[in-house]
Amino acid sequence: MIDQASGLRKMQDLRQIKVIAVSGGKGGVGKTNVSLNTAIALAKQGKKVLVLDADLGLANVDVMLGLRVQKNIAHVLSGDCELDDIIIEGPAGIKIIPATSGTQSMVDLTPSEHAGLIRAFSDMQTEFDVLIVDTAAGISDMVLSFARAAQDVMLVVCDEPTSITDCYALMKLLSRDHGVFKFKVVANMVRSPKEGQQLFAKLTKVTDRFLDVAIELVAVVPFDENIRKAVRKQKAIVDAFPESPAAKAFTSLAKKVNSWPIPNRPSGHLEFFIEQLLEQ
Repeated sequence: MIDQASGLRKMQDLRQIKVIAVSGGKGGVGKTNVSLNTAIALAKQGKKVLVLDADLGLANVDVMLGLRVQKNIAHVLSGDCELDDIIIEGPAGIKIIPATSGTQSMVDLTPSEHAGLIRAFSDMQTEFDVLIVDTAAGISDMVLSFARAAQDVMLVVCDEPTSITDCYALMKLLSRDHGVFKFKVVANMVRSPKEGQQLFAKLTKVTDRFLDVAIELVAVVPFDENIRKAVRKQKAIVDAFPESPAAKAFTSLAKKVNSWPIPNRPSGHLEFFIEQLLEQ
């Protein structure tokens, strides 16, 4: 049983935390790269950043950074340990909550397990300013839950018809069924700033016509061979090649993230879930 008074105080503290879900619908658009590089760039700018690998069945955040994991989120949900016990440290001091890999049961969490995960966050002792949730590909219930639980939803999209279509489908579901109407867009792996703008224009053309949403282009990340080199080294590009075009784009994105306001009251986001749990 959660002590209600202390839980509510924790919820007040959580309101000072910026919660960003990084998604995109389609796999292979560079979502985890965007999550990690933005997190590390934020840490270099003085923020305490926590990254949740929310691809619960096919974890790859730790693999991308070459980190060794002893326990993961499955151990928390089974009651073996607390979230604080599984956190590992990454580059620039970012903290990471690792997920499992190749575990089907983690992909199909029950509503009570969803709630248990949110409650685990309310019990955390680890301090952080920004929580970045790197969601799975697709439009599963888990992806939708995490996107709805965030204050900001950042969608990563590439200049491919399938990427644009899947990104649109995710926005449609979130706006129609989950009350999410504002989206930040990262145009990833584009050949030029102009191509990034054109990609965003393609997306805007369909959203303006069929959806009641507001979308904002927050970053244009160029196609950069150094990203592949960094991945091979199991490093983030902002660490391995800080002067590269892509690294500079992520540093610029992190500065923008710092300026995004934090909501003052619960509005169907993480705070709302915690409040509901406390009331129960």
